[in-house]
Amino acid sequence: MASQKLSEPAEAVREAFEEHGLEPERLTSYGALIAAFNAGFAGVLLAARASGRELPRLGAGDLALFGVATHKLSRTLAKDKVTAALRAPFTEHAGEGEAGPAEVRERPRGTGLRRSIGELVGCPYCLDQWVAAGFVGGSIFAPRATRLVAGVFTTVALADFLQIAYRAGQKQL
Repeated sequence: MASQKLSEPAEAVREAFEEHGLEPERLTSYGALIAAFNAGFAGVLLAARASGRELPRLGAGDLALFGVATHKLSRTLAKDKVTAALRAPFTEHAGEGEAGPAEVRERPRGTGLRRSIGELVGCPYCLDQWVAAGFVGGSIFAPRATRLVAGVFTTVALADFLQIAYRAGQKQL
């Protein structure tokens, strides 16, 4: 009787996964990535508490700096030609086609967790949360260095937009 009660919630979860439409294996892998993110971020917060550090109050300037830096670093990690070496275990080249300037097209490969990681590392929108958490965590333990790194990526993002605007202006001439 006790084992039946234990299997009822597991059966309900299995049914919910099947009804969702994605393979249960993919949903399980996504769950593992969610757990990893939350465990990592909770670990940062617990380490801050254990070290007696106060959590920073992020002002509008920090949010703008970290926001633009997150955008740029996420795109760099997910789409840059040079960072393809980091993604290679989880993605494969998808050939030529629609991609941004100096960006590559890739698709996830493998199955299970490997494929889910490929989906994560090839998607700048998906990486945003992870990168932003890194900047926020860095602002707890090394605020000056974190702002400096964020400043580099913010500057690069602004330069990218200027390059695109320049190229568009050249086409107008």
